[in-house]
This record gives sequence, structure tokens and C-alpha cells, in this order.
Amino acid sequence: MVLWGPVLGVLLVAIMGYLYLLGLLRQRRPQEPPLDKGSIPWLGHAMSFRKNMFEFLKHMRAKHGDVFTVQLGGQYFTFVMDPLSFGPILKDAQRKLDFVKYAEKLVLKVFGYHSVQGDHRMIHSASTKHLMGDGLEDLNKVMLDSLSLVILGPTGRSPDTSCWHEDGLFHFCYNVLFKAGYLSLFGYTKDKEQDLLQAEELFAQFRKFDRLFPRFVYSLLGPREWLEVGRLQRLFHKTLSVKHNLEKDGMSNWISYMLQFLREQGVAPAMQDKFNFMMLWASQGNTGPTSFWALLFLLKHPEALQAVREEAVQVLGEAGLEARQSLNFEISAMHRTPVLDSVMEETLRLGAAPTLLRVVHGDHILKMANGQEYLLRNGDIVALFPYLSVHMDPDIHPEPTAFKYDRFLNPNGSRKVDFYKAGKKIHHYTMPWGSGVSICPGRFMALSEMKLFVLLMVTHFDLELMDPDTPVPPVDPQRWGFGTTQPSHDVRFRYRLRPTV
Repeated sequence: MVLWGPVLGVLLVAIMGYLYLLGLLRQRRPQEPPLDKGSIPWLGHAMSFRKNMFEFLKHMRAKHGDVFTVQLGGQYFTFVMDPLSFGPILKDAQRKLDFVKYAEKLVLKVFGYHSVQGDHRMIHSASTKHLMGDGLEDLNKVMLDSLSLVILGPTGRSPDTSCWHEDGLFHFCYNVLFKAGYLSLFGYTKDKEQDLLQAEELFAQFRKFDRLFPRFVYSLLGPREWLEVGRLQRLFHKTLSVKHNLEKDGMSNWISYMLQFLREQGVAPAMQDKFNFMMLWASQGNTGPTSFWALLFLLKHPEALQAVREEAVQVLGEAGLEARQSLNFEISAMHRTPVLDSVMEETLRLGAAPTLLRVVHGDHILKMANGQEYLLRNGDIVALFPYLSVHMDPDIHPEPTAFKYDRFLNPNGSRKVDFYKAGKKIHHYTMPWGSGVSICPGRFMALSEMKLFVLLMVTHFDLELMDPDTPVPPVDPQRWGFGTTQPSHDVRFRYRLRPTV
């Protein structure tokens, strides 16, 4: 009599072992990129990658060239490091490289939001409608009022605001931009002082989530940290709930438009709350850190700070810079600031380090700019890391680690857009916002928000580093690949509102 139970058990173990070994024993096929699985089964190079993505990819490129496949936690990533070959990946006319499905899995894990059909297109449509043109002008005016409220307080200018105040520059920038952005997008109650207190507490919780974010994405949290992430998610879902939104005035048309779409799709209020959390993170997770780098670079380069201030006087006029009860100037002037635009573009080149990912659907041939073709395997992920392959390329940007405030200016003062690699004009000479289907839909709002803040700080305030010789801090290695980088430590500075005339 055959004992089928043990036989089936052995067969099941054999099948599972076979499936496991398929990944473990993966070999490079003809035409595929160089394969580097690492020495640890399944994990591959995951630990080195997570420890310092930038240094890991530099090493891999030196070892394998511009295209290579690495194993990271059971998944295979093909990195393409030649920016002249980015076009076919970003355009993907055959639709073999998918961004949306990967993004949907990530936002479900991080924010608890379950995407509905068409909402990716809806977000881009809402952003085109409300974060460009007249819609952006209206939001800029609200943002300017919010920045004035956050920086000066509910009573406006007072004798105390003209005294020197000391703070960490990173904390100050992140705190101010987050609170002003949150209030501008999600509205106010009738009690401005209470709104500020609530925004301050929300920022404290946001920073707790922000610090856990990189390891959360990589599933590297300890048991207590997992509990803390769950608590923070629930707190934001509650604070940003559509129920609480009804108690406020002035919610932005951008947020209102998107929530209306979700209601029409029958999305439950609880899931709309999670959507709001996702949009708060998307809109405020990078503006504060970017503004930190911008102000730090200006304070470390007095000639750049002077150039920005001189441009502000020229564009706004002395009358536009006179001290008032609130911080104010003509919003339309931001369209006439090529020097500040160059400063921000240079800051983003040095500070923004996103990773662009596409999932391969069906085996796919990638043709490089040099004519070489590589076979991309179904289920693998194609990855671009423009910070290393573009922003730090000395052929495209000479002295790439140096801050040059006029790098993106022509001699006549117009915006410079002609950059070259290997003698060929390159289209993607910076990619701080991503590109193609994954380009940041809120990039115009984010840039305007940061320009408003920097312009206010350099025109209405005296700013000084506590130690003028303090070096620019290194990047926190955990932040590579997650949008704008953050410093490994803060830098102390002091500021005061310029005296009234």
C-alpha cells in the first residue's frame, strides 16, 4: 500500500526547492546585460545597496559598464547608466516597461491607499488644471500668505521678529515649508493660532514617519518601529480625513478636484483619507529639504546670494521690498528671475537623487545609443539613477560636485538648455523630477513654493551661518534614491527680519 501523504509531501518540497533554485541558479542568457547576483543567496547585494546606494552603483558601473543586472532581495534590477540611451526607456512606445503597477504597490504599502482605475491619469489631469497657469498663480498667493503666517505668526510683524533667532537650517526650512504647504492645500479653521499649533504637531509626527521611511520601504524596521509606523499612518489618516476637511475653509482646488473624482468612483471615505496622506507626502516631502540645500549653498557662496538679491531688487523694485506687517511681493515677478531659477536648478542637480523604475512585461530588447542591444527579462525591473549617471557626469556638467549658481545661465542671462555628452546634445541633462510617465505632476507647484520661500528669506531677512567655515554636510546615505537627499546633520544659522525703514 502506497503512503500517498509522505510521497506528496516529498514532491511538494522538491517543487518548492526547484522554484527556489530557479532564482538562485539564474544564469546570464545570450544578449542579456552582465549579471551580478552577489554572494548571499536571495538577498544578493541588498545590504550593500541599502547601506549606500550611490557608492554601490559607482562600484558596479566601474566593474560592469553602463548596463548591468544585480540581485536585490530576490528581485533583479537592470541599471542603465548611459543617459544617451534613456529615451527608449522613458518613452517606451511598445509599452513593455510599466511604471504604474509598481507605483500602486508602493503607495499601498506606504500610505495604505489602494489605487482605483484611472487615478494616475486623474492626478496628472488635476495637476495640469490647478498647478499650472492661473491655478498656480492663485495657489501661489495663498502660499505667500501661509508663509507669512508661519514665519511671522498670527499677529504679523512685531518687535520680536526683528531680533536675531537661532535654529537648525534644515529644521527651519522643513518646518516652515511643511506647515505653509499643509495649510495652503488642506485649508484653515477660523482660529489661525490653533491652526499653527496643529500644523506644528503634525510636522513633528511627519518627521517621525520621514525618518523611518527609507527602512520602511525596504522592510527593515524592528517590531516596535513597525508598530510606530502603523500608529503614524492612523494618525495621518484621521487628521487628514474628509470628515475633518468639512470643518475647514480654503481647501485647494487641486485637492478638491481629486477628492471629487474619488467620490464619483465610489471610493470609501476611509480610502480618501489615505489618499490625502499620500498627497501630503508627495507635495511636502521634498520641498523643505531642497530649500535647505538652496539656502545653505547661497550662504556658503556670498556672490550667489548677492546676485539673487540684486535680481530681486531689479525685478521687484525697492518699493516691493519695503517692510510691511506681512511678507509680500508681486507674485508675477517670479516669472522674471533667471538667476534664482538657475540657483534652484543647480540645487536640484546637487540635491535631488530619485530612482526611476519600470517593470519589464515580456522579454524586451533595449537598444543603446551606441547600437548595442540588450535583452531585458520579463519580470525584472529597469532602473535609472540620474544623480550618478547625469547630474555627476563631468562631461555634461564640468566640476560636477561644485555649486555654480550660474551653471544654467547663458552669457546673456537667458536660461541655458544646451548641454552635451560625448559631443552630442543631451535632452536629459538634469532629472530631479523624474521623466516620462513617472514625472512629478506637482513639479511646478513645488518649484514655485520653494522659490517663494527662498525669495522671501533672502529679501526680507538677514541670514548668517553661526560658523561661516562650517562645511556642507554629507548626505545621509539612507536617503539616496528617495527624492531630495537630506543632510547627515543639521547646520546652525541665525536670522532676523530686516528693520522697518
